[in-house]
Amino acid sequence: MSRISRRQIHVAGIVQGVGFRPFVYKLAQELGLHGYVLNSSAGVTLEVEGADAEVECFVRRLRHETPPLAQIENLVIQTLPPAGYESFAIRESVDEPGRLAPVSPDVSTCDDCLRDFRGAGNRRHAYPFTNCTNCGPRYSITRKVPYDRPLTTMACFPMCERCLAEYENPADRRFHAQPNACPACGPALALAQGGELEKPLDFHGGLSEIRRVRQMLLDGRILAIKGLGGFHLACDAASAHAIRTLRDRKKRNDKPFAIMVPDTASAERLCSVSESARRSLESARRPIVILPCRPGALSLSELAPGNNTLGVMLPYTPLHYLLFSDTLAQPPAFSALVMTSGNISEEPIVTGNREAARRLHRIADAFLFHNRDIYTRVDDSVVRVFEGTERVLRRSRGYAPYPLRLNFPVAEILACGGELKNAFCLTKDHHAFLSQHIGDLENYETLVFFQETLARMQDLFRIQPQTVAHDLHPLYLSTKLALELEGVEKIGVQHHHAHVASCMAENGIVGKVIGVAFDGTGFGTDGKIWGGEFLVADFAGFERRAHFRYVALAGGDAAVREPWRLGLSYLLDTFGTRAESLDLPVWRHVPAKKVAVVRAMLERRINTVETSACGRLFDAVASITGLRHEVNFEAQAAIQLEAIAVAGLDEQYPFEISSGEPRQIDVRPAIESIVRDVLAGRPVGFIAAAFHNTVAAIVLEVCRRLRISDALHRVCLSGGTFQNLYLLERTVAGLRSGGFEVFLHAQVPPNDGGISLGQAVIANAALRS
Repeated sequence: MSRISRRQIHVAGIVQGVGFRPFVYKLAQELGLHGYVLNSSAGVTLEVEGADAEVECFVRRLRHETPPLAQIENLVIQTLPPAGYESFAIRESVDEPGRLAPVSPDVSTCDDCLRDFRGAGNRRHAYPFTNCTNCGPRYSITRKVPYDRPLTTMACFPMCERCLAEYENPADRRFHAQPNACPACGPALALAQGGELEKPLDFHGGLSEIRRVRQMLLDGRILAIKGLGGFHLACDAASAHAIRTLRDRKKRNDKPFAIMVPDTASAERLCSVSESARRSLESARRPIVILPCRPGALSLSELAPGNNTLGVMLPYTPLHYLLFSDTLAQPPAFSALVMTSGNISEEPIVTGNREAARRLHRIADAFLFHNRDIYTRVDDSVVRVFEGTERVLRRSRGYAPYPLRLNFPVAEILACGGELKNAFCLTKDHHAFLSQHIGDLENYETLVFFQETLARMQDLFRIQPQTVAHDLHPLYLSTKLALELEGVEKIGVQHHHAHVASCMAENGIVGKVIGVAFDGTGFGTDGKIWGGEFLVADFAGFERRAHFRYVALAGGDAAVREPWRLGLSYLLDTFGTRAESLDLPVWRHVPAKKVAVVRAMLERRINTVETSACGRLFDAVASITGLRHEVNFEAQAAIQLEAIAVAGLDEQYPFEISSGEPRQIDVRPAIESIVRDVLAGRPVGFIAAAFHNTVAAIVLEVCRRLRISDALHRVCLSGGTFQNLYLLERTVAGLRSGGFEVFLHAQVPPNDGGISLGQAVIANAALRS
């Protein structure tokens, strides 16, 4: 007779809201084991009792046969004396104060649910809120943990008998699916426009409302559509008039719009889709994927002016699929829809019905509402594929709030991040919880979003920070917020050190590295604006070993909006008084009086600050070549410079590196050569390519010198400038051919959306020193 054994198992990770308890139940039933399983605020706790061989088999299969959305981080197994269990039960959830259980991100519609709402005879046919344990809303509807229906925004929708039967049946894939619903008992739609916005909304609609919306879109109208984590503003991507109208109403002149296509085949007709990009497009996370656009496929000049790429995503809710067609057999009504964040530019995405009617009524012609509340706003994530690996540029829906697991313990810390593309970070145990994309902390609405998300994440993950890390820039809202907090230790962290530390933490690196941090701005320890930095760094500190030679930035933020000011600064720095005698496009574009004012500011150092930022160098070159003299969104000039650069060119421009400490990289020889090429009429695409090659060559040469002086061969690349794939590809290839080990970001954005992670691990090192 087999020996009876009993195991108690604590499972940590993404194990709530992903069908983990039904999986455990079915596995125990299959193996003839008794015991129980329950959700707790720390994860899942279970006990199994039975024949020793079957218990061992259970533990083995528990590790390797988990549901598709589950992610086990840790199993703690304890052997206990037999308890005499007579059955296996799923018990009520328990709350363990102070314990931490990660919450699942929102998940796109699974294939099974797709078949359900596409099936003509199915009771969920065309139901826009179809979901199961393998898909649907999670983070956006969760109020508290454990993840149970009464603690979500689905609490106000009592299940009908049929849905309840599914919910209570361990053999059903909707067993304990907390958002489970159907047309008889769940959320519904309401379509409103004009004066109807003043009346109470009648939530009864479904397919008929969606068909009306589809026709409005075909007629060139703009719709505000409530989705999973907020509203989208939608229009027909094939209608240039609709796109221009949306740009005009949203005050979004040139910034690219993302599009949603009905399927991968449609994406391939519009863009070049690699196998790696296909995996990202079709993943359960359903991010916006930046793809090379095929010529003539859509009006790229309207969707993404000055770009050769498009942001593309697939439908990720039943509602999205239904916007394109009623059934799979029916041809899609659109090749693509513009689906951009439902907000006024630079403000957070709108989530509430009344809020949308109030804030978006001057943009949208009509609104498609639903009555499932969004508790936490979550924008679409954005990724790009490099070297076959998905690289996150904006971490939000589908990714947040899943934590990064660090290879060292961390204290309970709040890291407030930077100003642009803000995302904060909370740490505890071995976890770093990056918030979803907050946005640019430049207005009251975004600050409120920051504060409400912080309060909710602290509550969800039971984190009470005793230490707050912040940027050194005294005028950032994130810094001011940190300094106003009471009863906590405050640690200031240099911006570019945080960039490098973020890359180190993501890649599990300890010890010193060469950190290359290129971006547009970051407050330096000398009070100047850094951004073209070579650091020898670890978590405990850094040495600034090289940087781009300083130039004057005239007019503060005005210089960022008007790259010609940077062009003028570099030209004066290179040519002196001869600069304005050169027959360059910038002098023909900018009025002479404006040039004279800015020149006087530079010469007299009035309202100027010195900068070493690589991003500002890209702005200057864009203006000097005549490509872009003003911008209306961040990095627009640099993006266009990347887009126009010709492939296959190895030529580069000269530069000099001083021998002092820190070394200074002098690009005046490069600027002189660029001007010579412009005057000779060389195509801007060739100049752009040679310039990119020059920046890559600078990185390699400085790293070679640091390897000699510091015996370091590991290089971490971080900062928004490395979102430029043309530059990144050449930089990485050069470093690897030079014998360096190169580390890049993947799941943490290289831009300022990732620096809060670096701030947190640096603060943690300071606490332990």
